[in-house]
Amino acid sequence: MIASKKIILAVAPLLLTAMTMGAADTHVDIYRAKDIDAMFQALAHGNKSFASRDLPRYGNHYLMLAQREATGSSEVHEHEADIFVIQGGTATIITGGKLVDPKTTKAGEIRGSSIAGGERSTLTTGDIIHIPAGVPHQLIVEKSPFNYFVIKVTGQ
Repeated sequence: MIASKKIILAVAPLLLTAMTMGAADTHVDIYRAKDIDAMFQALAHGNKSFASRDLPRYGNHYLMLAQREATGSSEVHEHEADIFVIQGGTATIITGGKLVDPKTTKAGEIRGSSIAGGERSTLTTGDIIHIPAGVPHQLIVEKSPFNYFVIKVTGQ
């Protein structure tokens, strides 16, 4: 529970920045730790290498929960910044470098098979990472599950 409070305190300034960049909204949503845990449990029953649950959209940003059971593709979001708050597990993230075999999957979204070059960093429970729009990234999962809360800021 203490780790959850630390995560919330660390993420609050990032969310505040994202919210002030978009349209004013007076509705307040609170995502309780027990509810987030239940959502991750529900994701775990899918037996997929990647599962996610979109949460509401708020003007220029939106939230989602993600669970990885295996390494994902490399990717670049041309107009969205990613903020990951690690909820459980450990993974290696590769950032920077160049996508190998890049293919546009939809407007502003490019996927690849891996990353050539780039910097490797270990992510673990309680860590927060901000990935600016246009930066290649890939999560390498060696032991699953890897659970993370995602804040996507659009229009970057």
